[in-house]
Amino acid sequence: MATSPLLLLTLLLSAQLFTSTLSRTLPETTTMELDISSALQQAQHILSFDPEVVNPFTQQQEAENPSSSFSLQLHHRDSLHKTQHKDYKSLVLSRLARDSARVDALTTRIRLALDNVTGSELQPIPTEIQPEELSTPVVSGTSQGSGEYFSRVGVGSPTKQFYMVLDTGSDINWIQCEPCSDCYQQSDPIFNPSASSTYSPLSCQSQQCGSLDVSQCRSGRCLYQVSYGDGSYTVGDFVTETVSFGNSGDIKGIALGCGHDNEGLFVGAAGLLGLGGGSLSLTNQIKATSFSYCLVDRDSSGSSSLDFNSALPRGSVTAPLLKNRKVDTFYYVGLTGFSVGGQMVQIPPSLFQMDDSGNGGIIVDCGTAITRLQTQAYNSLRDAFVKLTQHLPSTNGVALFDTCYDLSSKTSVTVPTVAFHFSGGQSLGLPAKNYLIPVDSAGTFCFAFAPTSSALSIIGNVQQQGTRVTFDVANNRIGFSPRNC
Repeated sequence: MATSPLLLLTLLLSAQLFTSTLSRTLPETTTMELDISSALQQAQHILSFDPEVVNPFTQQQEAENPSSSFSLQLHHRDSLHKTQHKDYKSLVLSRLARDSARVDALTTRIRLALDNVTGSELQPIPTEIQPEELSTPVVSGTSQGSGEYFSRVGVGSPTKQFYMVLDTGSDINWIQCEPCSDCYQQSDPIFNPSASSTYSPLSCQSQQCGSLDVSQCRSGRCLYQVSYGDGSYTVGDFVTETVSFGNSGDIKGIALGCGHDNEGLFVGAAGLLGLGGGSLSLTNQIKATSFSYCLVDRDSSGSSSLDFNSALPRGSVTAPLLKNRKVDTFYYVGLTGFSVGGQMVQIPPSLFQMDDSGNGGIIVDCGTAITRLQTQAYNSLRDAFVKLTQHLPSTNGVALFDTCYDLSSKTSVTVPTVAFHFSGGQSLGLPAKNYLIPVDSAGTFCFAFAPTSSALSIIGNVQQQGTRVTFDVANNRIGFSPRNC
């Protein structure tokens, strides 16, 4: 029987659709090359790099964003202190120690929020600010001995530029302020409120003050306190100020902390930009419909950008963006599992799901370095990777890493691919350098995942490197666009 032209066309289109879907949802290859020499050279470079002598951030450039009506300049770092670590392993160990403390703080916050059954949700802060297209640079904080990422923003009137830590795991924005009763060392001069015409203390009766988790009143003025669970904290006046993003505009009346007593491991940054989902976060205060960042390699002296209200890049791998009714700060993602070497790892999808009480789930966090998985999920992923890397010489574990290799005699190696699989049906393949990383300058590389006894899993910034991550909060989806920095 002859096949009708209409049926042939339908079959052809169906086959093309299936092939297109398959190419988005499965890793294209089962192995990839890891450049050992390049990774070790970069590790050595970050130790010897002195931004006061050779500053790669002095040249300004325009942001390339075809969907934007703005031509935005990126402001690079001016002068940062050279790291005090004498060898790369001590730098890595310092970073991992802080990372573990951060994970403890995040899981503690979740636990306390779930236990506080009488707590009420924060109300949105009324504001006249309209969404704008904003952009600011993102640079690695590794040369400062910190695992976080920094962005260059302006504060006050007239504007003074400061390096601020990006944090999707918190909401309160703050900056170190004069006079300091106790301030840690930062790269920029400490912010002087008396020199800004737009500095305005908030009253104790203000809605912003009432939205703080911890606040006090002194002489009618609102005081704030934020603790991060690792000994780091900031205390001071809660105020409103003007914040600027390069040449893309000023935003007036942003609520932020003016910290006079600050302690911790922020190292080099003047303060913190809270990019979480709470009402006091920068994203909510400017009514951003979306924001995105691309994180440069952890040992890079280059930069990328942090953008607000930019379109989701074409070809992005997308997944559902979920919210926890008990904790509005964190960004949860719908994850179903992993594949290694093109084969799905046998992990119950329930390990990544959030239950009705708000327990479990997996968040995307730019402040956590190493991805943490529930122990059962981690063991399955690790075992699948070890099974396909028997050709590599293994060595002792380092700190929280239990799967390491001695690659000192090699210039490159072939490793199995690793990919995230999302509940929307798409998958994200990771570059080899995002899951097998150097932990010293001698050639020891470790599998960059770690187990956690907590119900909460975290996708960390090592796995996000080199990928533009877009939080489309208006449409409840998250997008990953590799090599789009």
